[in-house]
Amino acid sequence: MASVNPPRGMRDFLPADKARRERVLAVIRERYRAHGFDEIETPVMEEYSRLHAGIGGDNEKLAYNVLKRGLDADAIRAAADDPASLTDLGLRYDLTVPLARFYATNRGQLPSVFRAIQIAPVWRAERPQKGRYRQFVQCDIDIIGDASARAEAELVVATLDAVDALGLEGGSVRINDRRALDWMLDSFGFDAGERPGVLITIDKLDKIGPDGIVAELRERGATAAAVDAFDAFLRRPMTLEYHPYGERQIRKALPEGAPDEVVAHLVGIGEAVAAARASTGSATEGIEGDIPLVFDPFLVRGMGYYTGTIFELAHPSVDYSLGGGGRYDGMIGRFLGQDAPAVGFSIGFERIVDLVADGTDAAAPAVVLVHDRDVSQAELLALKAGLVGQGSRVRLEQRTKNLKALLERAAADGYTAFATVGSGTTAESLEVKPLA
Repeated sequence: MASVNPPRGMRDFLPADKARRERVLAVIRERYRAHGFDEIETPVMEEYSRLHAGIGGDNEKLAYNVLKRGLDADAIRAAADDPASLTDLGLRYDLTVPLARFYATNRGQLPSVFRAIQIAPVWRAERPQKGRYRQFVQCDIDIIGDASARAEAELVVATLDAVDALGLEGGSVRINDRRALDWMLDSFGFDAGERPGVLITIDKLDKIGPDGIVAELRERGATAAAVDAFDAFLRRPMTLEYHPYGERQIRKALPEGAPDEVVAHLVGIGEAVAAARASTGSATEGIEGDIPLVFDPFLVRGMGYYTGTIFELAHPSVDYSLGGGGRYDGMIGRFLGQDAPAVGFSIGFERIVDLVADGTDAAAPAVVLVHDRDVSQAELLALKAGLVGQGSRVRLEQRTKNLKALLERAAADGYTAFATVGSGTTAESLEVKPLA
């Protein structure tokens, strides 16, 4: 029998699953909008040249490309040595590249500081495995046009607010700056050409530890003196300790002489986040100064377009990140012809939706009308329309021998009440009972 499953790495969602996802998305949208962000929509496809402009990092290798229309077999064979020439479009692999193109296209109709929401599916030719899909939803907020620390602070506050509203209080944000990373590697003596590989190794610190990092750097053939200096830095007592967020702690976590401009930017983010959280009574218990930020000098994030601040969303219930982002000031200029500061934060929706407790929309009662076979269509639709007009969600179900199984299925689909309907039942005599 032919397979009737969806393509590998893609999924069907049953009604209850879909309803759960939409509830979570509704909360995220509402909180983002409350912080002054406006939702936009971009096409699912972009031009091949834009998706492969060297700004998407390793994701460019995972792009799904679309063949040009009208190609015949001879044209395809003739392009065997240059398959890229056969494509002119591709499915978006993230929402940041489309946003950069969107801003360049519509800049004249947008405010000088533009706060965008994008919530939409993206596609990557991933190797399907647990937690990794070829189609998944991203929830992004971005600020274009603001180079100050206020932009990062707004993103952090809005993201933590959304996570709190989902019932996942206690989240925090690990934060670093790519400029600090570059300066640190330079101070150790790593050559510019070897730094991308060095960063890939450093990104594994929480998995293989300091000894593993140093061993891998030596295996890579990185500059020996630089590896020795980095090894000595990792073995300082204060290097791998937990550091509450603040200027003194940031400087302690870095080699001496860290750039003042970078440290000041990071400190400014913390001060703004602390003020915002304190004013709403949502300060994070146990973090000095009520700042839900943790400075991590070894946070890397792999996207090649990050130029400054980078961050990841953490939660004590899991040992993996629930989102991340950073500043990508150089990307807009690739499309616009002039630079524009930009920074974004993306919630990992597929990860976070599984952590949110089940719930229903109490403001919209959901009722199943279980009717006998002999009830007329006119009576049924009149009763249904009356309940819908009162704000209820209503499903019609013909009574079965196993009424318990019917009601259990309805409850699993999010229905909260039921009523039985016989011939002659009226709106006045209809008795709606809660589903236990």
